[in-house]
Amino acid sequence: MSQLTVTPRLEKPVEKDPMEHWEGRYLANRLGWYRRQLHASLELIRTVSPPREAKLIDIGGGASTLADDLLAHDLDTMTVLDLSPAALDIARERLGEVADRVDWRVGNLLEVDFEPEGFDIWHDRAVFHFLVEETARRRYLSQLQTALRPGGHVVIGTFGLGAPAKCSGLPLQRYTIEHLVATFGGRFQLVESRAEAHRTPGGTHQPYVYGLFEALRG
Repeated sequence: MSQLTVTPRLEKPVEKDPMEHWEGRYLANRLGWYRRQLHASLELIRTVSPPREAKLIDIGGGASTLADDLLAHDLDTMTVLDLSPAALDIARERLGEVADRVDWRVGNLLEVDFEPEGFDIWHDRAVFHFLVEETARRRYLSQLQTALRPGGHVVIGTFGLGAPAKCSGLPLQRYTIEHLVATFGGRFQLVESRAEAHRTPGGTHQPYVYGLFEALRG
């Protein structure tokens, strides 16, 4: 009597919720991408000489000190959006009373409801390059176009060529400035670009490329 061979069904791997993933990274202090002071970002933001009342949102700002530096010298208030409540708690505790000048938001930038033309400056270091699917990138650009006023500015930093293919356990897309221009072109004009080498706490070198774009009017 022949035996029936049963082929086990291959289950699709369960994808971890993005919020759970990044919360776990902060709680475990596994922050290879983290850079305490974002010098390139600060310089590009200051290039546009924003007035103190300008509205800036830091996408995936986490626990970085960008808020500290901008509130100390440049802006009266700002918004920080991140998936990780733990990351925002670190920044809030560090800022102390100044933390009240920040609108802290927990959420996925692809899903939150942005006020139309609610911001003058959109800053993103190391979020966009995690969007490896075209549908996610299109949604990102749609959110950006909704949230940023015409004539506003985008400061974006991504992994450059030669950077690792993964970061924090996730695949990512590496960019040249030409690739960023092609991605953001149409409604955004490149104002300035620069490269930067980030050294992780573990000693790995990660090339970054930065672009400063202006949202075209009309």
